[in-house]
Amino acid sequence: MHNRRDFIKKTGIATAFLGLGLGNQAFSLQPRASLYKISLAEWSVNKLLFSNKMDHLDFPVLARKHGIHAVEYVNQFFMDKAKDMSYLREMKSRAEGEGVTSVLIMCDREGQLGAADEAERKETVENHKKWVEAAKFLGCHAIRVNGYSSVAYSKDKKAFSESQKLVADGLRQLCEFADTMDIGVTIENHGGFSSNGKWLSGVMKAADHPQAGTLPDFGNFQISPNDGDPISYDSYKGVKELMPYAQGVSVKTTVWDGKGNQYPLDYEKMMRIVLKAGYRSWCGIEYGEAGREWESIVEVREQLEATEKALQDSFSA
Repeated sequence: MHNRRDFIKKTGIATAFLGLGLGNQAFSLQPRASLYKISLAEWSVNKLLFSNKMDHLDFPVLARKHGIHAVEYVNQFFMDKAKDMSYLREMKSRAEGEGVTSVLIMCDREGQLGAADEAERKETVENHKKWVEAAKFLGCHAIRVNGYSSVAYSKDKKAFSESQKLVADGLRQLCEFADTMDIGVTIENHGGFSSNGKWLSGVMKAADHPQAGTLPDFGNFQISPNDGDPISYDSYKGVKELMPYAQGVSVKTTVWDGKGNQYPLDYEKMMRIVLKAGYRSWCGIEYGEAGREWESIVEVREQLEATEKALQDSFSA
């Protein structure tokens, strides 16, 4: 029945076009649906914000000025405002006034979701609840949290599984609260165990909650700190492992192999991975070259647009 309705609808449109003398060529005038949507992560302009060369409240306005109509906030830039309704109303007003969608809030500095101490895990969950509420008010669909644990990163199998178990427990608790507001809770690969695709996908399975998801970041597959020889996880492999749980995507211009080497992003290769997973939502630019932040953001936006156009024929059917 569904196919029949689609057929009738399509042939009806065709008949109308033919009646107007437009022929089959009229179908080429119909705009294609976008394969993905482009947003902008506030961290892209973090240097401007930390140096007070830019005001957090102006973020949606400036994003739209540079051709981007959706934003991803970072709580560090309004850390004491999560419960300040006057401030949140101003944020919402500015975004809506520009026709800009508020996508999510990236949350840092609120504790370890996978703390070994149960009371500490519960405290971390409580610390994040205000950001869930703020996200709901602003019209976001999710918050981003960090999958950190008090179990230090190592190649030990016991540490691997124990940290997974702890983070999954904290994530599930937070998701149970977020579910009452229909807000997703995403974990980004953000260093340590979380930058191991197998580890983070395992956390999702263990948490087993519909509001739990991932935010695959193309460039954040460096596991070890910057000192010494870097330990990394292959970015393309990691994104593929995380996409089944993705509630968002973070676009950076460099990627890692599994041997500590960094390379320029192959946009088409990576976006094929994203699209093959069935994902058709926000891809957040998280890149801003120091001294030319907005110029470089526009360059990445244009590259994403060009890639989307190049992939249309492969994924529009």
